[in-house]
Amino acid sequence: MSIDKRITLQQAAEIVKNGSKLTFSGFTIWRRPFALVYELIRQQRKNLHLVEVNGGPQTEFLVGAGCVDIWESCWVGHELYGKYGANVSRKVGTKELIVEDYSHAEMMFRFAAAAQGAAYAVTQTSLGTDIHNPEYDMLGKAGLRDGKKIAKHKYIFTEDPFYDAGAQVLIPAVKVDVAVLCVQQVGEEGTVRVNGQYYSDPEAARTADITIAIAEEIVPEEYLRRNADQNTIPSFEVDYILECPFGAHPTGMFGRYDVDGSFLKDFYGRTRTQEGFDDFAKEWIHGHDHMSYLEKLGWPRMLNLKANTALNYSKREKKGGK
Repeated sequence: MSIDKRITLQQAAEIVKNGSKLTFSGFTIWRRPFALVYELIRQQRKNLHLVEVNGGPQTEFLVGAGCVDIWESCWVGHELYGKYGANVSRKVGTKELIVEDYSHAEMMFRFAAAAQGAAYAVTQTSLGTDIHNPEYDMLGKAGLRDGKKIAKHKYIFTEDPFYDAGAQVLIPAVKVDVAVLCVQQVGEEGTVRVNGQYYSDPEAARTADITIAIAEEIVPEEYLRRNADQNTIPSFEVDYILECPFGAHPTGMFGRYDVDGSFLKDFYGRTRTQEGFDDFAKEWIHGHDHMSYLEKLGWPRMLNLKANTALNYSKREKKGGK
């Protein structure tokens, strides 16, 4: 008999404790679990250690709200809707946030190593760059490298012992408490089907101690088994599931709805200061639940973002141009 994995959005946020190491699905402005991000902010989660292949709007919201103490990644921003992370930049400037910088490839290798059960990855990526400058080992300088949840070393140099290929870099596999995925479909037992690019979602699920899948819809497992080759993550790698339509807004959900560019531009423009962020959060996050948030956005706006099922994007939203 299958275990009932369904939980509410509030229960999902409660799984993420103060001080948790956390990672998310998606890439930059696609499939970020914003319904959960908002709920973490409402519940005033603190001291989070965010580990991401790359950052995005979800990083900016959590950092701006003061939920994150440590961020490990390679980049943060909103793509063309705000090139860099103003909230991350501000918190680094005020010494409220520790940023541990790796290259994009190194972050992916770290997740892949963890997903394979390896202790570290071996690469030549970023050799000769300041990413490997010991002055920029920020977790080490903060005295946080305990060899438990945080690796004893940021990297170790070695020589290839097999083919004499020269210098190699050993980089530690990530350790994550909770991974939160935002996807199109999840089965009643936890099987995940991602339409379009699935990015590093499988690695994130395999890396974490607990994996939560937030889906546009929960569907029968029997339906997903008809074309099992289209599934992305097996049920035994997912601990909890919940149904949350438009749960990725303002980021996009391929085939369902586009990125809400005007929302992200407004966020970027208004949150260069802490006062600006607090004002934005008061308007859009606090005092709301997910349904009242959607009501505030309004159906005309959401229908405008809704994707054409043949094209997988909205024909109502202007694309490109000058």
